[in-house]
Formats: sequence, structure tokens, C-alpha cells
Amino acid sequence: MGGLFGVASQTDCVMDLFFGTDYHSHLGTKKGGLAVCQKTGIKRIIHNIENSPFRTKFETDVTKLAGRFGIGCISDSDSQPLYVHSHLGEYAIATVGKLDNIEELIDLVFQKRTTHFVELSSGEINSTELTAILIDRCDTFEDGIRYVWEKIRGSLSILILTEDKIIAARDRYGRTPLIIGKKKDGCCVSFESFAYFNLGYDTAHIIGPGEIVHMTPDGFKTVVPASDSLKICAFLWVYYGYPCSDYEGISVEAVRYAGGGRLARRDKEANRCAPDYIAGIPDSGTACAIGYSNESGIPFARPFIKYTPTWPRSFMPQDQRTRNLIAKMKLIPVHSLIKGKKLLFCDDSIVRGTQLRETVDFLYKNGAAEVHIRPACPPLFYGCPFLNFSRNRSEMDLITRRIIHERENGNVTEDILNDYVDTSSQRHKELVESIRKELNLTSLNFLSVEDLIDSIGLPAECVCTHCWTGKF
Repeated sequence: MGGLFGVASQTDCVMDLFFGTDYHSHLGTKKGGLAVCQKTGIKRIIHNIENSPFRTKFETDVTKLAGRFGIGCISDSDSQPLYVHSHLGEYAIATVGKLDNIEELIDLVFQKRTTHFVELSSGEINSTELTAILIDRCDTFEDGIRYVWEKIRGSLSILILTEDKIIAARDRYGRTPLIIGKKKDGCCVSFESFAYFNLGYDTAHIIGPGEIVHMTPDGFKTVVPASDSLKICAFLWVYYGYPCSDYEGISVEAVRYAGGGRLARRDKEANRCAPDYIAGIPDSGTACAIGYSNESGIPFARPFIKYTPTWPRSFMPQDQRTRNLIAKMKLIPVHSLIKGKKLLFCDDSIVRGTQLRETVDFLYKNGAAEVHIRPACPPLFYGCPFLNFSRNRSEMDLITRRIIHERENGNVTEDILNDYVDTSSQRHKELVESIRKELNLTSLNFLSVEDLIDSIGLPAECVCTHCWTGKF
């Protein structure tokens, strides 16, 4: 995914920039970067943060930076922010999103035979550099950003740092958030709303889809108005978002509580199970489990404790075996809460299913009588074309698609896939049962798209649910 943070201050901005960017560390663990406009020009610093957190890598660098304007980025892919000197002037740029037609865009910029790329990321074209090249084709930053949005397939939110302002542009469908905070001597712009609260800022404006804003220490001004084409990613509330964040003014934690409550009500209506304890797969399933417990009256417990001091997030390593090992190592069992117990776990989602299967097997080996799973979202049927949700190289990595492929002997048409997506169909019911058996679960029931949308509280047309429905 990745996160963005920027500050325009009447005094030095560096410490606010440092801590505000650090608060986005849960969104990526590959690269971190800061760029500050100093008296001598823009200075940027980028570090690899795969084996050491952002704060550790940058805490000595902040003593070398000084300025009133700055932007920062946590990235799970490209090195950024990038420094650019073009006919638009000297600037730094950072982005969050995903370009699905990057080869087509490269061909486009090579047509003039005057372009080359220098900021390669792991041997691949840096999508932020490609974005800057496209912006520089136009006469203004605003025209350039809109030109980029016209040419790309995918999603892109952008921060640009110049010598006298920060330009903030939210993806034209608002799939990722950007929020402006304000205090007496400055403004900030942030992906995560909680990132600026402890720095003394109050929320001043939620940037809308396709809106472009100029931000200075004195305030902010919309230069390109927002559209009414909001399609914010629902997975922000399910998994990506930090619990204390709000998107569109809607609390992540509250949405997860509500989803758990709806799962409990569905189980009660169907008289499905009577577990001894409700638990969350740490950490992203915890709030859902508390919501389930509160609604059902069944006690909440923690049969697993997450060892957080040293273990990174398990979805980040490229190698599946490494992901599985990390997932196993960082969850420590509490045996007295497992042996002989009927346990119901809430998880954020089931993607590949490999880690969950190992967890379930471990629970049974430690004496669990029953293991029920309640994911806080529907089954995933499609890879995300807009954000780097997971490291899947193919949709066949998804447990749903693999089972469907096997059930249909490889002959999976769009009509057949749509039938599996339909929760009222026999195929869908049989798919859920196949997943239950493969993961060795006592029972399995997913939160429906309708219940997820109700939990979020936005109109359905304002929320992107492509990964579950295949619809844009």
C-alpha cells in the first residue's frame, strides 16, 4: 500500500514531518523517505526499512534537515520521494497507488525519444518517476496531474513539494484517503487521520476524489474541485487502516465492531454454534471479535498473543514459506485457553489460507475441541487492480479461485465465476464448504458484502468492493 504525509509550517517542520510519516509505518515496510525544502534547495533522504523500522533509520537524519515545507512517504515498492528539476521548476514528488498499465505508459513516454529512467526499484521502472515524467508534459502541475489520471489504469494519490507550497491530489475515485489537518502555525496533509492528532493538528478538510489542493503554512486552497465519483477501498476498514483512523469521517474500529456484531447476529439467527470463547486473530481480527463477543454475550479471550517487539508483518516477505514461518513465530499460544475449548476466531480475511490452516492445525494439536472461523469480509475472488493489497502473483493464489478451478476442471467462464460470487447460489454454498474442509474448520461463515457496506455506513456506490464482487 504505502502512506503519505506532508507539512507546511511557519516554523521548522522537520519533527512534525518525521513523526507524522513514522505513524504510517503499518502501511509498508520496504522504503521510507523524507524531502524538505531548505534554503539551499530540496534535500531528500531515502532508506530501506525492510529490516529496521522507519524511526530507527531516520532519527539521526532529522538533525541534518531544516525547513518549513516537507513531505514524507512509507512505501512497499518504489524509492520515494523523488527529486525532479524540470520546466515546472524544482520539486519533490511522492505517490500512493498502483499503475496497472505501466508498460503502456512507458511506451507512451518513449515515443518522444527524449526520456530515460534512472530511479529503478529492484530493477523495475519506478512508478513515481514515471508519474513525474507524465506531469512534466504539461504546462502546470494541475494539468499534469489530471493528464496522469487520464492515462493511467489503476489508482494514484500524489504529494508534490515546491519551494513555497505542497500540492496534494487525491486519486480521482478517492480509493485512498488524503486529509488536511491544521493548527495555529501550520497545516499538514496525511493518509491516516490519527497521524497528526498527537502533533497538535485538528482535522480541517477531507480531500475529495480528484480534488487538488494547495497547502501553505497559512492554510489551504482547493484549485481543482472534487468530483462526486467516490469509490473508496472498503479494505481500508477491513484490514489496512489503523484502528484509530477515520476515513470519510468513519471510524475503522467502529466498523470492525459493527461487522463482528453482524456476524454474531447471523450465527444466532441460524443457531450455528455455541463456543466457549470468542477470539481475534491478532491484530486485525481483534476488534471484530470484540464486536462479536459484545453482541453474543460469549466471553472474549486471547488464546494467542502476538509477540510484537521484533516480528514484522507477515504478508510483506516475497517468499510464501517465509511469510508462513513469521506468522507462526509471532503468535504465542496460551494453552489453558485452548485445551478442551470450543473457540470461535474472527479474522480480517482469508486470502491464500495457508497461514490460517497452520494456525488451526496448531490449535487442534494443543487440544482445541472446536475451531470456528468468521472472516470480517466476504470471500476474495479477484485481485485488486487499484492497490497493492497482497503479493499475489496470480488470482490463482487465492484459495477461492484455486478451489473453483479444481471444481470446474479448469473450465471457469465469467458466468460460472459470477455464480460463485452470488451468495444465494448453490455453487457459493459448496465453495464455502470446500474452504471449510480444506482448512479443517468446525464451521466457516463470511461477512456478506451487504453487511460490510452497512457496517461502513456509506452508500454502496461510494465504496469499492471489486475484490469480492468483480464489479467496478
